[in-house]
Order: sequence, then structure tokens, then C-alpha cells
Amino acid sequence: MAMSVGGDSAAEKPMSDINTTPLVDVMLVLLIIFLIAVPVAIQTVKGITLPNVRFDPTTTKPENVSLSVTSAGDGNCQVYWGVSPVTHQELLDRAVAKLKAEIDRQGGPGNPDLELPEAHVRGDVNTPWRCVAGTIYNMQMAGFAKVGFISQPKTGDAG
Repeated sequence: MAMSVGGDSAAEKPMSDINTTPLVDVMLVLLIIFLIAVPVAIQTVKGITLPNVRFDPTTTKPENVSLSVTSAGDGNCQVYWGVSPVTHQELLDRAVAKLKAEIDRQGGPGNPDLELPEAHVRGDVNTPWRCVAGTIYNMQMAGFAKVGFISQPKTGDAG
């Protein structure tokens, strides 16, 4: 900042202008940094719309399958169909039989109003992901198109 104080003539006034060149330089540098950084920070795949839902209340239908997945003490996975424990092969066999029986009950695969049952998985928070993923895979292999998670909402979370 420069200021002239006095001089030869009384007509001269003090100069009180601020030198804005350094301010403009800094602002241009920040603008360039933000123009480069924003596209790097926002990397998205075009065409994907994410759901805007906190949680959906579970609609329990009698034909839905309720599964619970825990980890046994020896590191193995334990899956429960309702309240009875099943092996992975038994899970697959029961799921195929349940789906076939439900399709037959509703009039066969040609029924346009066919509503397939869903599988609801409750996974213990301390269960390894491979146990939950194996259960989901078995249900999908059996033909269940909808496999969802049942979770405990946070206290005070009211949708």
C-alpha cells in the first residue's frame, strides 16, 4: 500500500488507493485450483440414481423367508431358517422347495399376478461378511429375486 504525504504543491492530495494486483493473483490461483479439484472430488457414474430413503418399514408376509446369520465360535457360519439351524446345502434345498411351492400355490409360473416371496436376512454385527454373502448367494441361486437386510434403526430415527 502506497501513500504520498506532502510534496511541493498544496494541490497534491494523499494517495489512498489499495494495490489489488496481489489480491487478484491469489484469487485467480484459487479459482484454477478449484476448477481442477472439483471434477476429481466428484467422480460419479452417469445414469445412476441413488434412493433417498432413511429406512423402509418391513412388510412381513407369511410367505417371506426369515433368515438369521451368526458366526459360530470356531469361525464357521451358522444360518437359521426361522429359528431352526440349517447347513448351506439344506438352506439351498429348502429355499428351492419353498419357492416352487409358492409358485404352484399362486397358479404356476404363467400367472401374470405372481408375487414371489422375499428373503429377509438378519446378520449379527459381529458376523464376518463372508457368512452373510454366502447366505445371500444361496438364496439367489435358489431363485429368490428379492433378498433384503433387516436392521435395527437408530434410536429416534422416524423415517
